[in-house]
Parts: sequence; structure tokens; C-alpha cells
Amino acid sequence: QVRLVESGGGLVQAGGSLRLSCAASGSIFSINDMAWYRQAPGKQRELVARISSGGRTNYADSVKGRFTISRENASKRTVYLQMNSLKVEDTSVYYCNADLAPSGLGLRSYWGQGTQVTVSS
Repeated sequence: QVRLVESGGGLVQAGGSLRLSCAASGSIFSINDMAWYRQAPGKQRELVARISSGGRTNYADSVKGRFTISRENASKRTVYLQMNSLKVEDTSVYYCNADLAPSGLGLRSYWGQGTQVTVSS
């Protein structure tokens, strides 16, 4: 069974930093893009950052220059989100997403369970 497991959320003061991790496990043939999304109460889920299997990245305008997405080099199964200079408005549940092909199956999108990030003023 394929799973995405996130870790690293928590409570931090404005201006601080957090690092989120997301590891894909299970019988996986290939993984394409991995990404982080976030959803605040009463708002739609939005893309924060995305990284391709080749390392190409793109970011939401609101996090450019503050957040960095990266991917574990060997297996490509773990994605990180380094969040610096955090703002109160970054408070959300952060979700990991991966476009991957389980062994014997076609490409599909998977989601993690979400991890809460709370930034206090």
C-alpha cells in the first residue's frame, strides 16, 4: 500500500523556521512530481511549491524567497520544505502530494494526511 507520511509541523513564532518532510513508502514503480500544498480554515487548498523528478521547482508568489523545496537525491522518495521567515499568514495544514505509479499500476496522485503549521505573532 502506498503511503505519504509527513512530519515536521508545529508551532513557531513569526520570523522563525520549520522544515517539513514527506516520505513515500510502499511498492512504487516511479515518482514524478512531488509538491506541498496548504489549506487554511475556510480557504481553498493552494499549491505552495512543486519539484519535478529532475529537480525543477516552482513556488507560489507568497513564499518565493522564503521557502525551499528539495528532494532526497538517491531514491527521490522524500521531499522537504524548508520554511524560513515564517509569517502568521503561513499558518495552515500542509499536505504532501506526489504523482506516482505504484508497481503494476498507472500514474495517479497521492496525498499525505497533513501536518499543522502554526505561526504566532
